[in-house]
Amino acid sequence: MNKHIHFIGICGVGMSALAILWQKKGWKVTGSDVGFYPPVSTHLTEHQISYYPGWHVEKMGTPDLVVVGNVAGSNNPELQHVLQNKIPHVSYPELIAQNLIKEKSIVCAGTYGKTTTTAMLAFVLKEVNLDPAYMFGGISASLPLSADDLGGDYSVIEGDEYKTSRDDLKAKFFSYRPTHLLLTGIKWDHADVYPTEESYLEAFKKLVAMVPKDGLIVANIDEENIKKIIPAAKAPVITYGYRHSNYIYDDIYQTKNGVEFTIENFGKAYNLSSSKLGDFTAKNICGVFIMATELGVEPTRIIEAIKKFQGIKRRLEKRGTTVNGADIYDDIAHSPAKAEAILNNLKNIYPGKIYTIFEPNTGNRQSEAFPEYDNHFSNADEVLIPRLTTVKTPGSVDGQKLTEIISKTHSHARYIENDDDLVNYLKTAPLSNDAIVFMGSHSFRGMIESVLK
Repeated sequence: MNKHIHFIGICGVGMSALAILWQKKGWKVTGSDVGFYPPVSTHLTEHQISYYPGWHVEKMGTPDLVVVGNVAGSNNPELQHVLQNKIPHVSYPELIAQNLIKEKSIVCAGTYGKTTTTAMLAFVLKEVNLDPAYMFGGISASLPLSADDLGGDYSVIEGDEYKTSRDDLKAKFFSYRPTHLLLTGIKWDHADVYPTEESYLEAFKKLVAMVPKDGLIVANIDEENIKKIIPAAKAPVITYGYRHSNYIYDDIYQTKNGVEFTIENFGKAYNLSSSKLGDFTAKNICGVFIMATELGVEPTRIIEAIKKFQGIKRRLEKRGTTVNGADIYDDIAHSPAKAEAILNNLKNIYPGKIYTIFEPNTGNRQSEAFPEYDNHFSNADEVLIPRLTTVKTPGSVDGQKLTEIISKTHSHARYIENDDDLVNYLKTAPLSNDAIVFMGSHSFRGMIESVLK
């Protein structure tokens, strides 16, 4: 009989990736969670993973191993059952560390860009037959699985700075033993775990210091916070940026169809292109290009693979066009910093208005994060706050209060509690040359599909 693994919190993007991998390994896989949202729920269903909402000990069966996600508090009935019956259990990062990390461990880390860079680098290494083990918290059309082990010498892992578990507050990326580190960008996030910017940067300093002397760090030196943490490095550091770095990305040209740019290194110039939007796409590609080059891959092969890479779902993913001609995008941006980056890029591409529907994650609903909202939505012509998905967290604000916070520096922010009212407004107000972007952790309760209908 196949071994049985159960995931408490299976609808997390990383947890679902591991669930599908363990099914590929031949295990019986089950899972539970508070709620289920596309595209993760759809992905689980497509792979015939058995899951259910809520916490029901009688539905768990008798698993050989339980993976405990951050959703499982000390009073979670399934977790209590696991502890009382001494069922073997691990956290999500522990499962990765025990099964996917290779001797040559590449970790992609940063407040933003880490999912895309991890998936892109894994795809490039696969295309050139280096066959990495990998894991990233998203769904890509370019790779059949979001976690796999193809048998090579390298692992490429998304290094999440969020806590390991409810009881273990250290960042997940400390479990992955990096020999190579790709740093994309750092801006204070997750105020529920890191109450100050200093505490947030300290976690990244420790990560940088973990990379051994014979390892390698590739870092986006345009980021002020990366400049602050790089002195902690023991390993060699290769920098990239728009100016004054080892590798320079420049001549960025954006349209609705993608981005083209050049990378220069000591007199050599390389022309690259991608179908994905955003100047941050050029930054992400530059980091991947350098890391792959340093691993010995020919630049021409890297450029070919990058051009084929189709990106990640819910990363500035174009979902369609309304009857009135406005383009609709979907992005997982759930913090003011991430939202600002998305809005800046859309404003550079679209001559009309930018409408944003924004729902922050739990940490960005806490009072510590409120100052971060100032002036971060200046490139949105309208900021629309929907009814926020209920999260039982002390001190977490509701949609009306969040709107008041954003309104301090943005004159066109408003709260629309009723989903139908919001959908009807988006069907009629935005016109051709306008863009609508949904940004947040959840699936917006089918509103995107309703607007497109």
